[in-house]
Amino acid sequence: MTDHHTYGTSTHTADELVRLVSDRLGLVFTERDSDYRGVYHLASSLNGRIEIQPNPIPGDDGEEDDLYAPDHPSAHVLLLTTTPTPDTGLHARLGSLEGLIHLNHETV
Repeated sequence: MTDHHTYGTSTHTADELVRLVSDRLGLVFTERDSDYRGVYHLASSLNGRIEIQPNPIPGDDGEEDDLYAPDHPSAHVLLLTTTPTPDTGLHARLGSLEGLIHLNHETV
């Protein structure tokens, strides 16, 4: 079983959210660049991974950006968590960050 959560914010930039989450969770993020996702930030630990990225991602046609989370266009920045099992402590700490809103949860 894998537990996925999506959070969003229109309050913080991706870099601001990286700093806030780093301070709150003691994680180190590395910046990555993907043709599909654009620039995003990744932190991995034994308990899973956290990714922070803009919701607008480069479009295929080079003209207009697509949304990574099209159901949540008002969220300019996304925070994605993937853990092997539900981690209520992680989500309680993330839920206490001002301006960060829980958007979706999926267990597969």
